[in-house]
Amino acid sequence: MTGKKLPEWNNLDANDERDSVVLHPETNFRPENKETPGIVTDGVGSQLFNEREPGRKKPERAPLLERADGDPPDDREPLETVDLRPRLSPAEKGSRFFFLLCAVLAMGQMLLIMVFLFGEAVGLFLEQAGSPRVALGSFLFGTDWYPTYPEPAFGSFALVAGSLAVTFVSTLLAGPLGLGLAVFLSCLAGRRTREWVKPAVELLASIPSVVLGLVGMMVVAPFLQETLNLPTGLNLLNSSLILAVMATPTIASLGEDALSAVPRDIQDASYALGATRWETVWRVTMPAALGGLSTAVILGLGRSLGETVVVLMVAGGAAQIPGSLFDSVRPLTSTLAAEMGETAIGSSHYQALFALGVVLFFMTLAFNLLAWHLSRRWRTGR
Repeated sequence: MTGKKLPEWNNLDANDERDSVVLHPETNFRPENKETPGIVTDGVGSQLFNEREPGRKKPERAPLLERADGDPPDDREPLETVDLRPRLSPAEKGSRFFFLLCAVLAMGQMLLIMVFLFGEAVGLFLEQAGSPRVALGSFLFGTDWYPTYPEPAFGSFALVAGSLAVTFVSTLLAGPLGLGLAVFLSCLAGRRTREWVKPAVELLASIPSVVLGLVGMMVVAPFLQETLNLPTGLNLLNSSLILAVMATPTIASLGEDALSAVPRDIQDASYALGATRWETVWRVTMPAALGGLSTAVILGLGRSLGETVVVLMVAGGAAQIPGSLFDSVRPLTSTLAAEMGETAIGSSHYQALFALGVVLFFMTLAFNLLAWHLSRRWRTGR
């Protein structure tokens, strides 16, 4: 029986001439005979090598292989590098170039939009002939928006507050409703029920916003005004209700996708441990899909933030900081839609509207980055 020759690491001494031991050829196991220390056996009992026997010679090492031409092995030329990448056909190269061109064009369009937006807005904060310079602080934190007065005021804080108020109230209404609908469709509904409910939710998402705005003006506003005895039904609550109806399908669809992506094995393991269906949904499925669910809510929030027609029709149009749900507000998007067509190109009012667009751009970017961060955090566990 032949053994495998490996260096001995236990009790190694610099003056010790032993440089190899014999291990078991199959398991690399080095059993030591308890009766005679230093005797290495193969694990069955047969003696293979006595490492303490004085007259025993050490095994000879196999010589290094030499080339046929007699050159030593250290002077060999490096091996030729072989390219293992698959060769692309002309059709594959063409499709790859096409998709790369599409990505470059999309990024270029985004860059051009940003350049145009910032280029038109920066003039508001610079010295120009015939128009005074507007301080950045007064624009961001000013509460008065009177762009057509003899002494115009360009304070955007009330408009930003109106946008945030409408967005967050609508998200508070649409978030639980959309997530509950997603849980029902993904985990609780039967096959036939899902076949009817899911198309209805998708159909709700396809309704034009102007139609929902008309419903808010003609149905919801009179109802709120008469029921709650309000001066007007065009207020923060009305616009939040309509935006919640618009955001619910987005949250439900994305939330259902996140719940459906949870591995079935996790749920089966929960059932095997004796958990009920509701306990499995609440304590297993939803925590596993928490990243996707939070992303769905934030994207629904962004859907409400960017809506224009509905808030223009039912928010009331008052540029003020809302103190209650029944106050009229004027979000950024409705201001841009209502005033852009009435301004002279190059005027301070024109530049102020583009500055509002820059503010709206950064608000939308912040929500998208938050959604990306939460999704990445829950996906990677960090």
